[in-house]
Amino acid sequence: MVSASRPRVVAVLGPTATGKSALSLALARRFDGEIINCDSTAVYRGFDIGTDKVPMEERQGIPHHLIDIVEPTEVYTAAQFARDAAATIRDIHARGRLPIVVGGTGFYYRALTRGLFPGPGANPAVRARLDALAARRGVELLHRVLRRVDPESAARIMPRDRKRLVRALEVYYTTGRTLTAHFADTVSPIADCEVIPIALQIPPALTA
Repeated sequence: MVSASRPRVVAVLGPTATGKSALSLALARRFDGEIINCDSTAVYRGFDIGTDKVPMEERQGIPHHLIDIVEPTEVYTAAQFARDAAATIRDIHARGRLPIVVGGTGFYYRALTRGLFPGPGANPAVRARLDALAARRGVELLHRVLRRVDPESAARIMPRDRKRLVRALEVYYTTGRTLTAHFADTVSPIADCEVIPIALQIPPALTA
């Protein structure tokens, strides 16, 4: 199943109760795959209610990775997930098998497939000036300023989303580069792989 030119990764995505587990198990059986959890709660030990964790007795002998790997008291970030998932994918490919990423946490999936821009640390002086400007002249002014220096980010951020506007301008005034430019330089840890996403959703008729 692994491509000779670009190794493949299948991603089965969607909210809880859409059948991700059943589909991923079927794909793993059919294509000699192994499953990688992509759910931000399933990584924690003891978080079994309301998650898509497949009980051990229902895994049909198929390896499942990145489940129950940290304690509830630990902090496990999307960046850490991307590193761990990428390493697991490399290991699965090295054994000639197909990695199947399964979950419903979009931020984890984006971190893996698009990469993360960690950004500079907080700049209290710049942030204070921007907050003061918003308080004095309205948060919409920040949006107008951002639209002038970084129109792509301004298009993504709502005019009254003060927190994100301040952060976007803080990055610009601290680094001299826009968020858009930083994002353009961000690389996925599996950029050499061909990712095949499968998105599942519950039919509207069943949610009424």
